[in-house]
Amino acid sequence: MAEEKNQIGASWEDLALPDEYPEPCVDGDRAKLDEDEGEDSKERPMECIPMLLDMLRAAESRWTPQSRDREKAEPPETETKESITEALKTNMQIQLNDQKQEFNKRPTKAVPRSLSRSISQSSADSFTSVGSESSDEELSPLDRLQSTSKGLSDFCIKNIKKADFGRKEIEIAQQEMPALMILRKKAGGEKPLAGAKVVGCTHITAQMAVLIETLAALGAQCRWAACNIFSTQNAVAAALAEGGISVFAWKGESEDDFWWCIDRCVAADSWQPDLILDDGGDLTHWIYKKYPNVFKKIRGIVEESVTGIYRLYQLSKANKLCVPAMNVNDSVTKQKFDNLYCCKESILDGLKRTTDIMFGGKQVVVCGYGEVGKGCCAALKGLGAIIYVTEVDPICALQACMNGLRVITLTEIIRHADIIISCTGNKSVITREHFDRMKSGCIVCNMGHSNTEIDLASLRTLELKWQHVRPHVDHILWPDGKRVVLLAEGRLLNLSCSTVPSFVLSVTATTQALALIELYNAPQGRYKQDIYLLPKKMDEYVASLHLPMFDAHLTELTDEQAVYLGINRHGPFKPNYYRY
Repeated sequence: MAEEKNQIGASWEDLALPDEYPEPCVDGDRAKLDEDEGEDSKERPMECIPMLLDMLRAAESRWTPQSRDREKAEPPETETKESITEALKTNMQIQLNDQKQEFNKRPTKAVPRSLSRSISQSSADSFTSVGSESSDEELSPLDRLQSTSKGLSDFCIKNIKKADFGRKEIEIAQQEMPALMILRKKAGGEKPLAGAKVVGCTHITAQMAVLIETLAALGAQCRWAACNIFSTQNAVAAALAEGGISVFAWKGESEDDFWWCIDRCVAADSWQPDLILDDGGDLTHWIYKKYPNVFKKIRGIVEESVTGIYRLYQLSKANKLCVPAMNVNDSVTKQKFDNLYCCKESILDGLKRTTDIMFGGKQVVVCGYGEVGKGCCAALKGLGAIIYVTEVDPICALQACMNGLRVITLTEIIRHADIIISCTGNKSVITREHFDRMKSGCIVCNMGHSNTEIDLASLRTLELKWQHVRPHVDHILWPDGKRVVLLAEGRLLNLSCSTVPSFVLSVTATTQALALIELYNAPQGRYKQDIYLLPKKMDEYVASLHLPMFDAHLTELTDEQAVYLGINRHGPFKPNYYRY
């Protein structure tokens, strides 16, 4: 088929078609035919312009296989002027119709989509399994009774029939997550999590599915919900359910659905969770508020987001944190890899998929110059954007200045900004006052975990109209005609609107797995009711598991060198206070 298309394309380029088709016969030939009344002249074939015959032959070479089967022979030279002209027009019409049919057939090879979905929605969702939905999936998962091939029904997802496709997504992610696969191989026989009951609330993507199934391979029983209503990959959730994991999540949950899914993970009959793996603190908050007796029996919490860590420290300061917790967010492997490189590689993807914008020359404001902000600025600067940074921390502000960025307040630059990105982990960073002063067409998005950074409540008023233009893209219209483009309703842009690199997430996921193993197997009394950072040795071990992917070879210290530095020659190589 590819060869045929190449041949067709070549014939179009080789032949320059005129604006109007020439007469099939020259005037002299027509006059000569009219004057000649002999028998010989009547049997003489009609003489045609050579250009016309060349055009007919070229047109025949462009016919599709279907039309070529219908018409094998060339037009006879004895045809009349009208028949040749009609044949030419018919041939061109067949060619155009066949090309149109061939073009229209291409999308049907993909997974069926709802007819109501627009082209823009299809293009925006094509990057992930959640983008393919059929009309039978429009029914809410809460109203559908589903079960796996093994009879498991303790889950609530979009469509269990997508499990095969989701399995392929997970297998692709596994190839870029070497540390977790090594962990399965090395510790799978020992089952360090045997008997552990882990309840989780994270993004349900192919990468997190690799982590969840790794925990199961190490002996844990898992129940899972999503920490974001837009980031769930429905096919991946189906694959997890088919694999025996109780999953309660689907893309596009309402706020009520979100909390219902979390509750279903916790409120299972005769199921007391031992460990919590949280991303944002919603699961921890829910158990603490609604199930205090369950919370007191938890053996440990592993939290990976800055928002969740804030909540844990608030509980700790109020003396209400009655279980030990691991702060993965501030570990070196999370801060210096996930926060920096993951955002650096995904911010452009999310903006491109939703807005199709060109970044060169655009004035971009990045609110916050932590590791997430640094990654966003580096990516945008590389494409020629003019970057402004807002910061409250003088150290981060100085870093931005020395990287060639202008540090300024949001109020000063708001009228000129083309794109505004929040990544502070704070609340009310972008307020209604800022929105009122933005220019028309300004794009607003969030790269922090929670949508609290953008004051959305102030935008839901009668004077402002919301216009949904494509998936995760809303235009907010002011009475004077101004419009502001809001992405993902202020939620995490990269996981809502694009994908993230599996390799970078492998670093964080491995750290989370090791933290759970440590909390579950730690002897009584090692960890008190407090928040702990992972030991430096564990960070170094996680990093070492990923080096073989780059064929990297570490230099080893000699005993003399180790004594000189005052460290163990096998690590840890840096003190806890060291800042990478």
